[in-house]
Amino acid sequence: MKFSFTAIIYKVGINPCVAVPFRITSKMTARKGYIPIKGKIKNHLFSQTLVPISNAEYRLYVNGLMLKGANAKIGDSIKFIIEQDETPRTVDRLGIPKEFQKQLEENELIQAFRNQTEYRQKEILKYLNHLKTKDALLRNIAKVIQQLKNK
Repeated sequence: MKFSFTAIIYKVGINPCVAVPFRITSKMTARKGYIPIKGKIKNHLFSQTLVPISNAEYRLYVNGLMLKGANAKIGDSIKFIIEQDETPRTVDRLGIPKEFQKQLEENELIQAFRNQTEYRQKEILKYLNHLKTKDALLRNIAKVIQQLKNK
C-alpha cells in the first residue's frame, strides 16, 4: 500500500531528514525496529529505511542522491510517496562493479570486504553503483581498497 505525505526537510546533526507521520508508520511492519521502504521524492525513486526515534515518529533520512534527484534542500516542503519494501536487502542484489571485484581479487581483499557488516557492504556498493563517471568510480574504488588494507 502506498502512502503520501508532505514534510519539511530539516537537519539532525549534519543529516537531512523528515519525520514520517504515525498514521503511515502504524500501518507498516518494522524489522528489528526499522522499516524498509521504497518511494519517490518528487520524481526521484529511492530505497531507504525508516529509523525509529524514541517517543517520536519514525525518521526518513534524505541522502544526497535523494536531495539532488528531487532538486531539494534543507527547509523545503516536499511531497513523499512511500510504501513498505518487502524485497530482501542483500548485498548480492546490488551487484559488485567489475572494476571493484577485480581490485578486491588483485589485492586479496575479498574476505576483508565480506568481513564488513552487511550494512557497510551495502552502503559501499550502493555508493559505487551510483557514481556517474569511470574516473570517479576508479578513484573511489582506490579509497575503499586502501581502507580495507588498513584494517
